[in-house]
Amino acid sequence: MSLHPILVTGATGKSGSRVVSQLRAKGIPVRVASRSSQQRFDWTDRSTWDPVLDGVKAVYIVPLDGTTLTRPFVERAVLHGVERIVLASARGVDVPDYAPDSSGLAATFGDGEDAVRHSGVEWTITRPGWFAQNFSEGFFSDAIRAGELRLPAGDGAASFVDAEDIAAVVVAALTEDGSAGQTYELSGPRAVTLAEAVATISEATGREIRYVPLSVEDYVAELVAQGVPATDAQVLADMVSPLREGKDDYLSDGVQRALGRPPRDFTAFVKATAAAGGWRG
Repeated sequence: MSLHPILVTGATGKSGSRVVSQLRAKGIPVRVASRSSQQRFDWTDRSTWDPVLDGVKAVYIVPLDGTTLTRPFVERAVLHGVERIVLASARGVDVPDYAPDSSGLAATFGDGEDAVRHSGVEWTITRPGWFAQNFSEGFFSDAIRAGELRLPAGDGAASFVDAEDIAAVVVAALTEDGSAGQTYELSGPRAVTLAEAVATISEATGREIRYVPLSVEDYVAELVAQGVPATDAQVLADMVSPLREGKDDYLSDGVQRALGRPPRDFTAFVKATAAAGGWRG
């Protein structure tokens, strides 16, 4: 399988970019698929699907949020001779009422998981929880750099998982035996509250950073005042509802099962990110 390039969709995202880097570090050929890559891939333009799938035997699929395009893409991949699929899904996808589905993610992940399970080829599903990198290059990063994280998350905690660990699980599933038919739910080794997370970053960077819990109503009103459409503001509020309701503080064993080692702790992620210049500017 290593003689064929491994296709990575979402290759510029938090997990996809790291999967690409880790595969290349192993000397494995990679086909990078994104709207800005040399070989262009666009979920909404099906004419771009066949070229990226040609000659591929394994693929990492990062679905397009709010769509059910994973199923037809999987079907097309199988027709092209793909033999192994690793799908990025999400924690809580199999839990009723885990979070309000104002963004359509339940259909995206639920239908995608069903599609790969019934694809007739080897499959592995990853279900990561909150990414630690949300603090450095994602959802929370601008607020962290500004010195104040304001969210309707109360004092809830999450077992933040390092995207490097997510990528390592994906790479192992793509290139090694033993992960076929496995669903890996991924978390860090302990739960961390947002206040604790912000304090850890503050200590590592030497900057004063605060976490301010808000009500949902105040959070939505603040975003609307900043020019965010009300429907989008509510989607963002809904995204953190599992934190607020204490649904994200449990630990999962996917990293240990897939890699035979514990996941990286949040403090280790913060120290490494700060040492590399994260949160500057």
